[in-house]
Amino acid sequence: MAIGSGLGSSFGMAPEVTYGTYVAPTRFLEATASLTKQKQTYQGGGMAAGRMVQPGSRRYVTTKGASGSLSTAVYSKGMGLLLNGLMGGTVAPVQQGATAAYLQTHALADPFGRFYTMQAGVPDLGGTVRPYTYLGCQITSAEFSCEINGNLATTWQVTARDVSEAQTLAAPSYPSGLGEFHFGQATLKAGTYGAETAVDGVRSVNLTIERPRHDGGPYMGNQGLRSQGVLNGWTGVSGTIQADFLNKADFADRFAADTPVSLVWEFVGPLIASTYYETIRFRIPQVFFNGDTPTAGGPAEVSTSFPFVAQHDGTNSPVTIEYISADTAL
Repeated sequence: MAIGSGLGSSFGMAPEVTYGTYVAPTRFLEATASLTKQKQTYQGGGMAAGRMVQPGSRRYVTTKGASGSLSTAVYSKGMGLLLNGLMGGTVAPVQQGATAAYLQTHALADPFGRFYTMQAGVPDLGGTVRPYTYLGCQITSAEFSCEINGNLATTWQVTARDVSEAQTLAAPSYPSGLGEFHFGQATLKAGTYGAETAVDGVRSVNLTIERPRHDGGPYMGNQGLRSQGVLNGWTGVSGTIQADFLNKADFADRFAADTPVSLVWEFVGPLIASTYYETIRFRIPQVFFNGDTPTAGGPAEVSTSFPFVAQHDGTNSPVTIEYISADTAL
């Protein structure tokens, strides 16, 4: 019997072969899954002499699905499936220098065909963990954020085709030696693409990647279930840098002149082997700053938020996520 509270909960996932067809979860993450079932109903019943309430026998579920969010830290292992679901493309870890370190390079691509079974184990008060299994899950956006004394946290937005309570709860198994990326490992670099240098005074950064999708219907013949959605809008890459007013040229001058700059936001953790460290790195070759000119609002040091938006520089992927871990597969 499990603990009859959130302490007994679990989350697991696996790539599906066929959209919306269950695959037993094999990847387990320390996560908070806030996914919920959705349904639309039609209530029938016309005028019938003396009947003052519509008949329950003519209430019908017409469409159904699920959506919500998944909140996780960014861990030193096990993030490949989520990153691939967000960024798309065919990605395989590449061994680094015949060591135990493997590099995943997630460049911006079409995420069509990247769908998952996700399962949340939700304990009732009596200690029975109820499996809620979400089928045909697609990742529509992710926000990464880190501030002073914090970890690199992320929230993944998910849509799903259906929810089942009939599947068996998969027994969670977590990787050993798991770490989290955090503020003490972080560096923000800016400059010319490929020659960015570290900037000082940065207090926090958040980055959002949005992949807008068609809702997939639902169409007649699918029993009220949606089909796999396709991209139907521009990918949005945006964020905010909170920095003390230390070097005017880093952010304020670029905002004032609307000058583009390449950003690299990276977290470098413990050594895996040789010269290869646990790493997650976000490369954004061209960003423009929005916001305001720095102002002194009182006796304290001047600190300013610099919102930014990424554009395509015509050559490089508008955003690339590099992930070095001991994972030999996504």
